[in-house]
Amino acid sequence: MIEQDNDRTDEGSPRQRAIEAYEGARDRATDTLGQAPLLALAGGIAAGALIAALLPRTEAETKLVRPTARRVKDSARAALGAARDTGTERLNAMGLNREKGEETIRNLLNGLTDAAKASADAAAQSVRKG
Repeated sequence: MIEQDNDRTDEGSPRQRAIEAYEGARDRATDTLGQAPLLALAGGIAAGALIAALLPRTEAETKLVRPTARRVKDSARAALGAARDTGTERLNAMGLNREKGEETIRNLLNGLTDAAKASADAAAQSVRKG
C-alpha cells in the first residue's frame, strides 16, 4: 500500500504523465486557435455539419427544408441540361460529334494496323536479306 501511495505522487506515474499530456495538448490547441481562428471556425462548421447530417430530421425541418431543396435540385438540373445542350451544340458546330469521333478512332486504328504490318514486313524482309 505504501508503494501505491508513492506512485500517485511520483512524477513518472501514469497519472502524472496523463496530466502532463493533457496540459500539453490543451496548450497546443490554444496556440493553434490563437494563430488560425478561421481554421478553427471552419473545423467547427464542418463538425457541426457532420453532426447535423448524422442526426435524424424532425418533421418541422422536413417541412421547412423540402421546398428549398426542391428548388435547388430543379435549378441544378436546369443548369446541367443547359450546359449539356450548349456544349453539344458547340461541338456539333465544330464538327465534333459522336459519329465523327468514331470515324476518327476507326481511321486511327486502321492507320496503326497498317503501320504495324508495314513494320513487320520491313523487319521480315531485312531478316531475309541479311
